[in-house]
Amino acid sequence: MAEKKTKQASQIIATGRRKKSIARVRLLPGTGKYTVNGREMGEYLQRDTLLLVAKQPFELTNTGDKYDVIVRVVGGGVSGQAGAICHGIARALVKASETYKKELKDAGLLTRDPRMKERKKYGLKKARKASQFSKR
Repeated sequence: MAEKKTKQASQIIATGRRKKSIARVRLLPGTGKYTVNGREMGEYLQRDTLLLVAKQPFELTNTGDKYDVIVRVVGGGVSGQAGAICHGIARALVKASETYKKELKDAGLLTRDPRMKERKKYGLKKARKASQFSKR
C-alpha cells in the first residue's frame, strides 16, 4: 500500500479544455514518452501541426525529456483535442513548478480558449449563412 501512495505523490494531474474536448493529463517523471488514449501521441494526432500544438508547453519550458505524459481525451475533433492536451499539459507544468507560470502565461497557454461553435439560427442554412436573396 505504501508503494501506491509514493506513486500517486509523484504524478501530477491536470485538466485541459478546448471547444468540446476535455483532456485529463497525468505527468510522471520519465524520459519524454507521450501516450494519448492508449496510443502514441504521433499515432493519435496524425498531423504535424497538431503535434506541435500539443507539445508547445514543453517547447517553451524545455522540459520535454523530463516527464512522461499520459492523456485521456474525450469529445470534439482532433484539433480541439490537441488544444485541450496543450492546455492540460501547461496547467500540469505549473503544478509541477511555479517557475514555469510566467512564460506559459505570457504565451497564453494557461488561458482556456473560449471560442466555441456558434449555434444555427432558424431560417438560415448555418449560423450566419442565409439563402441567396432574390428580388423577383
